[in-house]
Amino acid sequence: MARTRKIPLRMCVGCREMKNKKELLRIVRTPEGNVEIDQSGKKSGRGAYICPQLDCLQQALKGKSLQKALEHDIPDEVIDKLKKQVPKFFS
Repeated sequence: MARTRKIPLRMCVGCREMKNKKELLRIVRTPEGNVEIDQSGKKSGRGAYICPQLDCLQQALKGKSLQKALEHDIPDEVIDKLKKQVPKFFS
């Protein structure tokens, strides 16, 4: 009998919906304290998942849920960079 693999689910910090891990974008705070988009999903550091839509990013930033998930304040220049990069993924 073949075993079925469990599909890993993660919660979007913006809309708070559980979705397939591969559908979401991982934002990571590296051990050095940098906040960046993790395209591979395997960078070391504290990660947070978000839907690849600008609405979810804005909702996460407005409610400060992204900052809470990463346990780190996010500089304005990194926020601007994220707003430019998020719509490009999964398009």
